[in-house]
Amino acid sequence: MTAPFGLADQWLWMVAGAALAIAEMLVPGVFLIWIGAAAVFTGLVALLFPIGSITQLLIFAGLSILALHAGRRYLSQHPILSADPLLNNRHARLIGSIVTAVEPVDAFQGRVKVGDGVWSAKGDEAAIGDRLRVTGSEGVVLVVERV
Repeated sequence: MTAPFGLADQWLWMVAGAALAIAEMLVPGVFLIWIGAAAVFTGLVALLFPIGSITQLLIFAGLSILALHAGRRYLSQHPILSADPLLNNRHARLIGSIVTAVEPVDAFQGRVKVGDGVWSAKGDEAAIGDRLRVTGSEGVVLVVERV
């Protein structure tokens, strides 16, 4: 009975590792690169030692777990810092900006115009047309104060 993999097992592992590395670049998530590294290393081991397919799969599984654990540990100790940490935090980006009340605002509710949209707000009392400064947010509601 022949093994499911042929003589080129090691090259398949390396191609799979390269494909996973490319996939990581296309859809970054700092996850596939570790599995790709395990696949490449499995290919190198298969190139150097005559091992069967089941052994290769076990080596790959073990190396994947070790690589993911090592990568997670490394990234927890060396986090990736963003050039714009507020990029995906729209509420935080609005802090300090001046908005206009489009509905009366009080300590519990109100609506303000932010750019071309309207947001829920609460804070200092304000009438329609009053200018307010965003000081924070509570969930999806902006906290505002009079300018």
